[in-house]
Amino acid sequence: MPLSARIGSHKQKSLRQKFVDLNWFIVFIIVCVASIGFAMLYSVAGGSIDPWAKNQLIRFLIGLAAMIFIALIDIRVWMFLAYPLYALSLSMLVVVDIMGTIGKGSQRWINLGFMNLQPSEFMKIALVLALARYFHCLSDEDTLKLKSLVKPLILIALPAVLVLRQPDLGTTLLIVMGGIAMFFVAGVRMWLFIASFVAMIPAAFGAWQFLKPYQKQRVLTFLDPETDPLGAGYHIIQSKIALGSGGVYGKGFIQGTQSQLNFLPEKHTDFIFTVIAEEFGLIGGLSLLTLYFILLGYAMIMSMSVKNQFGRLLVVGMVITFFLYMFINIAMVMGLVPVVGVPLPLVSYGGSAMLTLLVGFGFILSTAIHKDTSIPRGGAFA
Repeated sequence: MPLSARIGSHKQKSLRQKFVDLNWFIVFIIVCVASIGFAMLYSVAGGSIDPWAKNQLIRFLIGLAAMIFIALIDIRVWMFLAYPLYALSLSMLVVVDIMGTIGKGSQRWINLGFMNLQPSEFMKIALVLALARYFHCLSDEDTLKLKSLVKPLILIALPAVLVLRQPDLGTTLLIVMGGIAMFFVAGVRMWLFIASFVAMIPAAFGAWQFLKPYQKQRVLTFLDPETDPLGAGYHIIQSKIALGSGGVYGKGFIQGTQSQLNFLPEKHTDFIFTVIAEEFGLIGGLSLLTLYFILLGYAMIMSMSVKNQFGRLLVVGMVITFFLYMFINIAMVMGLVPVVGVPLPLVSYGGSAMLTLLVGFGFILSTAIHKDTSIPRGGAFA
């Protein structure tokens, strides 16, 4: 049976029409946010495009091409491929567990020669795809049944366990929180979330003994950074100094003392937001946040016009994933949550995270282009 017959049909748009219908406003905002990242990477390198800004620009252009390519593909094709893409991402996590590349004490990457690929980043997107397909195929009545939640919980648990073994607590939290958020969006009963939260309180105390020593130290440092100001607390103390020293207007481009004098660690990755705040002050930080919220808010508004459940769930899931990146990173560098190694979306240096987020927006744009597509619930995809 043809794919179109299995997953619904509608009047097909030409490739040219799809390209015209592409939401270029979202593309423009994405380019603006990424450009801030290029500028900051140029700054933290002392006014040089090497070693970070040039590589990041190349990765962005590759990711941008992938995003547009994904956007032009029929949304029904991505629904058909949701489970295979999840299986592929899970398989790559297994490969990492067996023979992954080790760096900074963690085994998280697959060495492709020209870059190190981090499969856990792509799993965040694959999980949203798989859960969107699963809940699309459930009726509203089945979504309320406890037995219907077993399969999606397994879909979340498998990658979470593999990523935690790497170990990568930050990514594990993103996977779990993003997956649980999909339950809420799909309409799972609220009392289940409350009961789960209550059950997690004693479980969190029990899980303490299984954390790695450095993970325990991160939590203790979060509670009181001053206990080890030159060791575990150094990162967050220097981050707060940089954030506060920028004032309202900042010290100026390439004029940040904390970053330029190398007091600020990981200034090109996890702590790049502090560089923005130091060099451009409160105005610069709020400007970036405004672009983020325009991007996410516009995508959420767009999701309301989508006529199929899969597309709506997919867009909201991708928005939640992006928001978690942004919120955890900024809260982390401000000392509001423990340091867990989450990059600032589209700004921090890193190929896997950059490609993951652009691929995620590719799915959002594909949903927007094919928002009038009707996809029957259940049937061949149940």
